[in-house]
Amino acid sequence: MSPEATPSRPTWRCALRGNVLAVGIVSLLTDLSSEMVYPLLPTFVLGLAPAGGAALWVGLMEGIAETTASLLKLASGRLSDALRRRKVLVVVGYGLSTVCRPLTALAGAAWHVVLLRFADRVGKGIRTSPRDALLADSVDAGNRGLAFSFHRAMDHAGAVLGPLAAAGLLWAWLGGAIWGAPAGAAAPEAMAALRRVFAISLAPGLLVMAALLAFVRETAPPEAGRRAARDGGRLPGRFRAYVASVTIFALGNSSDLFLLLYGQTRFGIGIGGAMALWLALHLSKMAFSLPGGWLSDRFGRRGVILTGWAFYALVYLGMARVSTIEGFCALFVAYGFYYGMTEGAEKAMVADFVASERLGTAYGLYHGAVGLAALPASLVFGAIWSAAGPRVAFGIGAALAGVAAVLLAFVSPGRRP
Repeated sequence: MSPEATPSRPTWRCALRGNVLAVGIVSLLTDLSSEMVYPLLPTFVLGLAPAGGAALWVGLMEGIAETTASLLKLASGRLSDALRRRKVLVVVGYGLSTVCRPLTALAGAAWHVVLLRFADRVGKGIRTSPRDALLADSVDAGNRGLAFSFHRAMDHAGAVLGPLAAAGLLWAWLGGAIWGAPAGAAAPEAMAALRRVFAISLAPGLLVMAALLAFVRETAPPEAGRRAARDGGRLPGRFRAYVASVTIFALGNSSDLFLLLYGQTRFGIGIGGAMALWLALHLSKMAFSLPGGWLSDRFGRRGVILTGWAFYALVYLGMARVSTIEGFCALFVAYGFYYGMTEGAEKAMVADFVASERLGTAYGLYHGAVGLAALPASLVFGAIWSAAGPRVAFGIGAALAGVAAVLLAFVSPGRRP
């Protein structure tokens, strides 16, 4: 058995029940609600902003939102350790997002949308680290990869259902005009339809809160305060090396929207094709998530993560060389394999390094580092694309994945105490 492999064999029955099942359902419903709103925000802002100002407002919205979420993940994880309570922060975080998201229907100016998106991401920042610590404490070490991968699969299922629900509603109200109707004063019916979709997103949000309050149970670690105080709350050096390797990878992992942009600019893929590819990618992520988590439990996290990172590099190198639309679409859908191998395993590996009473702090550092690295990653990728072309940008992304893999190859959590 490899050093990072866990001692007990993964079992579906042990992993997919209790808090794992409940939080998975919560994530599915949350993403369903969120993805009814998020893909439509650029069009909505276009109808509210002055001519030519929509791009500025969208950039400001996403920059503020994601930076805020990343910083709050650091703080909320540490707070959950200090309080010795996870669920209260999880409920507050999901509750804030549930309230703010449908309020976008009332926005009368672009800055209203920015403010509500900011509040939504505050909720995400508050809940994410405590939720992951709660999940890690809810299963034994030998089933964590499967548990986190199930959670991600449910996330991706919601990301598929949300846009489908929104598209169905818009089709019912606007018919075929949803493919080309402009937003703004020239198309008041389109803006009114978007507002109705945003308002309806409250329904799955209310189900989220009901599921949280009824089915998610607290898992505060015993003796947390005393044990954390004994060692000053320090995190192991090996864990910090692990976070460093993941952060280097994140610096080369730009937004997946660049892949869509590449397909649109090089191969002429239209709006309908882009939507279909986006849904296909989420389905691919779902298909590989559970196998990836099971493999990480059975054979060790590090090898599965390295496999995923290697595949990521191959996809990026393939994107730099692909010459046909069929090849591009095949690479785009296969890209889900990378997510399946890494998303659950990376989160599960955090708990392999760190004792239970410091899991909130550890997940806060992990999420904060990855989230903050994602900001310059996309900016630098875009700048390289503009200066030297997309092929060079994809090549640099693949190279950073290789550097991160070399570092991770020398990092092992060893045996859990």
